[in-house]
Amino acid sequence: MTEVHGHCDPAWEGVREGFAANFAEGDLGASACVIHRDEMVVDLWGGHRDVAATAPWEQDTIVNVWSTTKMMAALCVLRLHDHGRLSVDDRIATHWPEFAANGKEGVLVKHALSHSVGLPGYDVPITEDEMYNTALCVERLAAQAPWWEPGSASGYHASTQGMLLGEIVRRVDGRTLGTYYREEIAEPLGADFHIGTPEEHFPRIAEMRTDEIDPDAVFAGEGDSIAARAGRSEPSHADMVNSAEWRQFEQPAGNGHGNARSVARVVSCLSRGGAVDGYQVLSPETIERCFEVQTDGTDLVLGMPTKFGIGFGMPSEGMPMGVNDRTLFWAGWGGSFCVADVDNEMTVSYVMNRMQDGTVGGMRSARVIFAAHAAGQALRG
Repeated sequence: MTEVHGHCDPAWEGVREGFAANFAEGDLGASACVIHRDEMVVDLWGGHRDVAATAPWEQDTIVNVWSTTKMMAALCVLRLHDHGRLSVDDRIATHWPEFAANGKEGVLVKHALSHSVGLPGYDVPITEDEMYNTALCVERLAAQAPWWEPGSASGYHASTQGMLLGEIVRRVDGRTLGTYYREEIAEPLGADFHIGTPEEHFPRIAEMRTDEIDPDAVFAGEGDSIAARAGRSEPSHADMVNSAEWRQFEQPAGNGHGNARSVARVVSCLSRGGAVDGYQVLSPETIERCFEVQTDGTDLVLGMPTKFGIGFGMPSEGMPMGVNDRTLFWAGWGGSFCVADVDNEMTVSYVMNRMQDGTVGGMRSARVIFAAHAAGQALRG
């Protein structure tokens, strides 16, 4: 039986039980965290950080959280909006003139934040070496025509959103998104989450187990469908995830490294009026803008009902991850997840190193998330 370490307030014991149940069903290593109002009521970890199950998952273990990273990237753009450096209603080309090519002059920043730009992949598939060349990737995306009318529907930009948001931040601020995130958010909050992870942290990084996932089935499109084109436009990141090059690379859509504690600490700004321990990440007014529905329907890449606000997913038929409509969330390939219940002032996060099939989470995270919802509802009577 896997030993679970850390702290769990008695009122939130159901979260510990759900977390432990995951190990009983074969979880390798993981951490879970719940922040309620201004208190960290759950901070748990357990299992192993290596595939051979010889090294224990420690309190300071971090891991690639895949697309849960997108929540951090969105916060960077929203913070620039909050500070008047850009507006989510701006045309992207206002800040990045080359982006206006091929009919994209009217595409807005909020389209990039809601996966509705129409650039979920590359017209000409890129190689692994090209994928690490950020300047090349953004040049190609700027030159492309959208694959559908921007703003009319979402089509999950699994990788390309990182390039788009990263270039918007760089054009507006001068810093890369990873640097902006570190200096403006992570360091002020003391959050152990990295986009572009320095080598000094490598000994703490959990090895990702990838043998249970089918990279070719992530976007189950056929022929020349949008999903199929997106899926084949670059090589599978699962083959790179444990490499030094991937860890050090800045891919704001998918290679952030952290643990449940650091993910929850940062994202909890959404459920705490924008401030974490006195540091204002966002204003309440900007958080309100996140609830402006941008798309609500079948995602052209994921093939499932999906609702996007500005920067985050919202509860929908396909992803009912909240107990109210005032919930913002996103997930990472293979199982990681973070949910911010804004009305009930609760943020819950789960991260792990055993990947299972599924682009937007699964039962393991759901056990933790809904146990936290239940505990919160019990406290509210």
